[in-house]
Amino acid sequence: MSTSGPDPRAIFGERRRLIALAYRLLGSVAEAEDAVQEAYARWYAMSPRQQEAVEAPGAWLTTVAGRICLDLLGSARVRRERYVGAWLPEPLPDRTEWTGGPADPADRVALHESVSMAFLVVLESMTPAERVAFVLHDVFRYPFAEIAEIVARSPAACRQLATSARRRVRTAHAPAGATATSTATSTATATSTAAPTAATAPTTTATTATAAGQADLVRHFKEAWEARDIKALVGLLDPDATMVADGGGLVGAALRPVEGGERIAQYLIHMVAKAPGLTLLERTVNGRPGLVARHAGTTVTVAAFGLAADRVTHIWAVRNPEKLRAWNRDTARGVAR
Repeated sequence: MSTSGPDPRAIFGERRRLIALAYRLLGSVAEAEDAVQEAYARWYAMSPRQQEAVEAPGAWLTTVAGRICLDLLGSARVRRERYVGAWLPEPLPDRTEWTGGPADPADRVALHESVSMAFLVVLESMTPAERVAFVLHDVFRYPFAEIAEIVARSPAACRQLATSARRRVRTAHAPAGATATSTATSTATATSTAAPTAATAPTTTATTATAAGQADLVRHFKEAWEARDIKALVGLLDPDATMVADGGGLVGAALRPVEGGERIAQYLIHMVAKAPGLTLLERTVNGRPGLVARHAGTTVTVAAFGLAADRVTHIWAVRNPEKLRAWNRDTARGVAR
């Protein structure tokens, strides 16, 4: 055993992966930052002798961060029962569109390895233990023996948790022309570089639209919305489309999902009419084509889309200003804690 202790640079080098993991577990950059910061605080609270006794500091930090996230997920479920309207994960901009400096948490999340809003929404349907077991095993490729130490259950019980989580994913309606399972495996493939092993996740099922095709669909949707062309909007929306808005009780937003292509189109036209001067911008939202609405120089809505068969099947519109700090230049630096 080295007498010099773990390399501080290697310890800090785990931060990016830990943030990526915590964001997937919590759906919030700010909470992910706090969880990882607490894990590091516990590491540095140990004596040098105790640190030297840790054979794999990265695994130790993952275990501690995972336990912290598990506790936060339990309390979050209680808080979200009191949340006004629907709760959606915090949307993230593309790294090239991030307005802060290199130390900002969005950079550490590594969006090219991140997950779509659709996948994060499915994760919200899981119990805290299911979510931790599923994300750690199916996305980050951790063995169940290590996951057992985090959730305080046997490896067999953790395997069952992951199986139950996969069942939830399979039964969810995934956008982008694929089943929820393909969305999950796509995410696992994208994040395999962050995994501690060389395991390779299954390849994703081909979707009905290419990335360029998805961007074109969102662009056509933007143009129809700007033109207040309700007929064109209805034509771009699946008849059974669903829109969920998250205002958090801080701004106006539909408290319940808006269902049906025609009703969504009418809602969107009404929204534009109530906000003259609203500007729509095409932006990458959690790695997928999305739209940003700005009013008086401030981002007021970030919309992520579920797309299938050349139609919009889902819209997730985040309006809670506390979740849009990363999208506003003047307040972006306030996200980092």
